[in-house]
Amino acid sequence: MVIVALVMTGLLAAAPGTTAQEMDDAELEELERYVELVRSDLKKDRVRLVGEAMDFSAEEAALFWPIYSEYEKEFSEQGDQRLILIGEYSANYWNMTDDKAKELAFRALALEEQRTALKKKYVEKIQAAISPVVAARFLQVENQINTLLDLQIAEQLPLIE
Repeated sequence: MVIVALVMTGLLAAAPGTTAQEMDDAELEELERYVELVRSDLKKDRVRLVGEAMDFSAEEAALFWPIYSEYEKEFSEQGDQRLILIGEYSANYWNMTDDKAKELAFRALALEEQRTALKKKYVEKIQAAISPVVAARFLQVENQINTLLDLQIAEQLPLIE
């Protein structure tokens, strides 16, 4: 897990910090580009990080990676929805209405529910194919990677004025 933390910290530490009061339209657009960049960098290293953290036997690896490939595809599709949501937040940042804030909040909650459902689905698949221990380890690794990513995005996303 130290490897995951170090790599993610290195990937994510390069972003400039900005307070909400200093945020203008150009910076909001930059935030969207930054989130996509972090996401694409993470995609490059995610499989390697998961493999190192999971420490599979050859038999476990042969069973795990096809399942993980399915998971990663679905997770990426959910990530696309999150980027759309961040884009809408950025587009409405300066003229946020109560209705738009309510819509965005409930869409963000729905995305969290979908992420949890996706992890549950794949924990069950891994339990059935390999073991509950490997499935629990997968969940830990995914939660650590996603938490680091979520924290970095949250740090860069200004609060609604």
